[in-house]
Amino acid sequence: MSTPAPAVQPPDAPAALAGLRALGRVLRSLVLPLALVLLVFTVGLAPVAAEFQGVDYTLTNQDGQDFSGQKLAQTSFAGAQGRGAHFSGADLRGAILTQAAFPRADFRGADLSDVLMDKVDFSGADFSGALLRGVIAAGSSFAGATVTGADFSDALIDRADQRALCREASGTNPITGVDTRLSLGCG
Repeated sequence: MSTPAPAVQPPDAPAALAGLRALGRVLRSLVLPLALVLLVFTVGLAPVAAEFQGVDYTLTNQDGQDFSGQKLAQTSFAGAQGRGAHFSGADLRGAILTQAAFPRADFRGADLSDVLMDKVDFSGADFSGALLRGVIAAGSSFAGATVTGADFSDALIDRADQRALCREASGTNPITGVDTRLSLGCG
């Protein structure tokens, strides 16, 4: 007679499930930063920054400064402070505003298309008639911001901010003719 092989014990199901959940949390925390890095390199923002010929406002204090109507495409305001700064009518296409603070700033009629604006304080800012098409604004705060006539088509905005903006959103963008509520995906 042969001796039976020892029985293989199945893993402890609750412990295995807890381990999988922990792994899922770790993976989720890595997905957004990795996606942003991949986006920068696949869209080509990094090479564009190398071509920049203007001033770099990274980590500077621009409180109350007047940039109205200026051509600031692909400019970096990363980590900058811009409380009450004026950007009305400015061309900020492709700029980097990440981890900055622009509370009560004036962005009326500005072109912020394709701007990286993650983790930015835009509380009380005015985006009336502005173009925010294709922006990445994950982790940003738009508390109390005015968005009348703004176009947020293809923007990546946190769900909580999107809902808050929808409560006050109205109007149609004067340049694109897009309804603000529709561009925000308001129900």
